[in-house]
Amino acid sequence: MPQAYIVRALRTAGGRRGGRLAGWHPVDLAASVVDALIERSGADPGCIDDVIVGCVSQAGEQSTNVGRNVVLASSLPETVPGTSVDRQCGSSQQAIHFAAQAVMSGTMDVVVAAGVESMSRVPMGLPHSLPRREGLGSYLSPRIRQRYGVDEFSQFHGAEAIAHSFGFTREQLDAYALQSHLRAAKAAADGAFDAEILALPERAADGTEGPPHTRDEGVRADASAQALAGLKTLREGGVITAGNASQICDGAAAVLVANEQGLRALGAEPLARIHHLSVLGGDPVVMLLAPLDATRRALARSGMALRDIDLYEVNEAFAPVPLAWARELDADPTRLNVHGGAIALGHPLGASGARLMSTLVHALHRRGARYGLQTMCEGGGMANVTIVERL
Repeated sequence: MPQAYIVRALRTAGGRRGGRLAGWHPVDLAASVVDALIERSGADPGCIDDVIVGCVSQAGEQSTNVGRNVVLASSLPETVPGTSVDRQCGSSQQAIHFAAQAVMSGTMDVVVAAGVESMSRVPMGLPHSLPRREGLGSYLSPRIRQRYGVDEFSQFHGAEAIAHSFGFTREQLDAYALQSHLRAAKAAADGAFDAEILALPERAADGTEGPPHTRDEGVRADASAQALAGLKTLREGGVITAGNASQICDGAAAVLVANEQGLRALGAEPLARIHHLSVLGGDPVVMLLAPLDATRRALARSGMALRDIDLYEVNEAFAPVPLAWARELDADPTRLNVHGGAIALGHPLGASGARLMSTLVHALHRRGARYGLQTMCEGGGMANVTIVERL
């Protein structure tokens, strides 16, 4: 069977809500990353077999097959198709999986897997909140309500439930959040993100353009335990705050995936080989614990142990998620989110899977490490797991 290789991986620096990327139409934002990805790989644009784009809030500017619209806004020829994926926060990680499966099957040779989310221009939850306000119903059908006994699946409820179940204190969560900021700030200062970030002109919400945007806007080098402790909890008596949860963010990322025949057509050397890919469902109410069992199953199926993995990227949707993952799997904390995570860098929903993969692959090369594992909690109680080998 053909193998799947990552040829290039690229992302924008994250933009805060209403910040430096807020003036970018999300389609043009993603198209800019795809164009740069193709240019840096030296690929003939006509050799791209498909473009698969992850996006969560597929409404407004991100509606009507955002994947195809990204192609139409890019330098790719019209003959290149495009499609869209929604696996919630894992959407663009799933795009990578679909791209890998396509080239491994031999039905395609070169595929772009990408993701985009402008949380400034398409607010989180809009695809279900707007129809509900207009009296058009809810995604929660009567059968789902009867089965799970809830009127809403809430990630915030899930984060609080995990923190309570594992006994994580507010101080522990804030300490983890502080570590995320400090690691991200150090990585940025050391140039660890330089190879993965595409510099794009700053474009404010009013359309005003500024200098190139090259640093993740949410990283706070001056973060402190005192400042985090001063933030209000999201619910009375809870432990989750805006400070120990992922940041709302604008961003896009893209990964070029090819098999051996595709590599020959590109004339390119790959950055990594996709060693394993899988996805697993779990409890949709607690929702955010799926990465634990998904990782266990991925390791068993790949014949690996966690000690064989050099770096782990576990999306920091909320601090209890990576903390619970690390505790349950007895993971080495020095290998976990070594350049910070979504608490500092931001979580542009549909783009985060490809963003994490860009960071992971470049971190493996920077450190001379061999294996990396990426996993994410996803709405509906799911988790993707990808294991890659640096080449």
